[in-house]
Amino acid sequence: MGKKRSGAGLTGPQQAAKFLGLSVLSGVVLAGIAIPGAGALGLAAKGTVEGFDEIPANLKTPPLSQRTTILDAEGGLIATVYSRDRQVVPLTAISPYMQKAIVAIEDSRFYEHGAVDLKGILRAVNRNAQEGGAAQGASTLTQQYVKNVFVEEAGDDETKVREAQEKSLGRKIRELKYSIQVEEELGKKKILENYLNITYFGQQAYGIESASQRYFSKPAKELTLDESALLAGLVQSPSRYDPVNDNQEAMKRRNVVLQRMVDMKDISQAEADEAKKKPVQLKVTRPKNGCITAVKGAGFFCDYVRNTFLTDPVFGKTREERAKLWNRGGLTVRTTLDPQSQDAVNESIKDHVSQDDKVATAVTLVQPGTGRVVAMGQSKPYGFNKNETQINFSVDKRMGGSNFGFPTGSTFKPFVAAAALEEGISPGKVYQSPYQMEYPSPVQTCGDKPWVNTKHERLENEQESEVGPYGMNQAMAKSVNTYFVEMITETGVCPVTEMTTKLGVIPADGTKLAEVPAIALGTEGMSPLTMANAYAAFANRGTYCTPVSIESITDTHGKALTVPKSKCERVMSERTADTINSLLLGVVDSGTGTAAGLTDRQNAGKTGTTDSRYNAWFVGYTPNMSGATWVGSGGSKQVSMENITIGGQYYDKVYGGGLPGPIWKQAVSGALSGREAPSFVTVPLPDTGNPGGASKPTPPNNPTKPNKPVKPGKPGGQVTGGGGATGATTGGATGGGSTPPNPFPGITVGPGGVIGGREGQ
Repeated sequence: MGKKRSGAGLTGPQQAAKFLGLSVLSGVVLAGIAIPGAGALGLAAKGTVEGFDEIPANLKTPPLSQRTTILDAEGGLIATVYSRDRQVVPLTAISPYMQKAIVAIEDSRFYEHGAVDLKGILRAVNRNAQEGGAAQGASTLTQQYVKNVFVEEAGDDETKVREAQEKSLGRKIRELKYSIQVEEELGKKKILENYLNITYFGQQAYGIESASQRYFSKPAKELTLDESALLAGLVQSPSRYDPVNDNQEAMKRRNVVLQRMVDMKDISQAEADEAKKKPVQLKVTRPKNGCITAVKGAGFFCDYVRNTFLTDPVFGKTREERAKLWNRGGLTVRTTLDPQSQDAVNESIKDHVSQDDKVATAVTLVQPGTGRVVAMGQSKPYGFNKNETQINFSVDKRMGGSNFGFPTGSTFKPFVAAAALEEGISPGKVYQSPYQMEYPSPVQTCGDKPWVNTKHERLENEQESEVGPYGMNQAMAKSVNTYFVEMITETGVCPVTEMTTKLGVIPADGTKLAEVPAIALGTEGMSPLTMANAYAAFANRGTYCTPVSIESITDTHGKALTVPKSKCERVMSERTADTINSLLLGVVDSGTGTAAGLTDRQNAGKTGTTDSRYNAWFVGYTPNMSGATWVGSGGSKQVSMENITIGGQYYDKVYGGGLPGPIWKQAVSGALSGREAPSFVTVPLPDTGNPGGASKPTPPNNPTKPNKPVKPGKPGGQVTGGGGATGATTGGATGGGSTPPNPFPGITVGPGGVIGGREGQ
């Protein structure tokens, strides 16, 4: 008779004895409990685990992922976001019934054994030997906690999650080693607390506090006996015993837990019997997660904040690092969103554009001098249903916006004018400005090769009556296309692209601005945030500030995290900015943007409409608020805004001044209501529309209300970096002061006026 193979033919108890005997022989005895060595069961040969002594003894427990709370500038809740819905609470905030129930059903000898339950191992080995299965069962609460730490650390990495949950002896060995450490360092109460906070209870609820809120809409401290037993029963199989989907199966499992609590003498049989008679009564609070839950129509702003976090290196060197921090959560994010401004934007959008219209609108407001984004809204809500979208029309593609942004039309012309002024061209410069013309050629670019009109491309003004010669003030007010193309021909394209780069005016798809004269007419796709923030530099007298949406962030311990700060830089002289402000005051006073003129304060701005009326814009500002309004086709299909009903109102043709202008006016009026009304510093603008004529100072927008003080840092309050100056203005504008000297020697300054007219392209 040959020798038996090692282990063959042994009974369950004999195998258990051999298991323990080999553990002792391996020389690994820790915390008074024999632990199997690496070679005891052939582990090394199988390659399932390293030598026991080589396993690191220091278990690094990552912070538990929790909810992140996003607040507005005044501390009001915008949204709650999380990768795992969890609220960590101390043991004192958990019902004693819950504590006893989870111990009774998951590890009844928890307070008697060390890291490992020797009796449990014997029982499990015997059962596995009889059933022919792999090593399983006998896990203590401590071991389960360690396993959950590995799962938590794996995050969304499916491979790592599977490794953390695999049913192998190798994983068990690692759990044992780390469990010993945890028992020594934490003690029973802390282990129980950690376990109850890390465990998954189904229905997207992680930890006992979120589970209690999910199933019973109450804090864990208030859980009753029957409720505690039901939740404790979920841990073994959250899907099988889910009371939301299978009330009867959940009740059976609950009653098993109750009886186990009797066996452990945690409760009397009478208490258990009474609890068993109760039906499962839930008060479910459905999961509310993500920017889709944002209040005040701030879903897209919420998404912008999230994307800011994921793309800014201040939160981590790589996107992976930043995503891990965001998904871990537990943050309190205070943002720049101003409730009054956001409400005003929402109301204006609602009053002018309907959710089910063929076109959409987006409005973004920014505070000059600080870069704070104070409001962001659009007519297609954040969501997944019909007439909803997840595309944020207000921002660039990389921040969750549309693929290409939206052509800006004539709202680009102030950038051309600013570049020309910086190059020394006078605001009194006259161009012939015919109704129709070929693009002049050649035109200097930033490289050695000029642009040449090889295809004989042509352009024209909006109205046949728009025939020059014109000066800059008239051309801006009437939005004369040919004037600004002639201007960019003289300056070359490079000064314009250099100016727009400094102003953050980069196409929404992240590409480089094309070096062609046609950019003067706003052919490139931009986002409303880009345009609003660029115009804020005019309001801020030539100093550009990068946009910011986050004021502060604190972690679960109240520790402040570093957040991105707005970077402010002078990009043009004060004289240039003041001249642009004076030109754009004329647009809303008597030009194409009169429908956007505010009655209680000065404002400036520019209209824009693109070919076929696919897009219409108004970008405008006061010294303490800048905003952009876009109306157009949000989807892949372009809609020509002619003979169209929008917001219940019929339009034969939509102009930038006809619909975006009024939307902007109502939004900004509401945002600045009750807030101070500083005035622009303006300069005299020559009237060169009639040869030999004179000019007069640009008039204000007839402000009627006195300035009102506001709290520092509020939208409409005093700003930094030169924005919102209330110094001398000409023509008796609010703010008073002496008339500044003529900044353009050689140009006659005298009476005259700004010629009104319809809008150009």
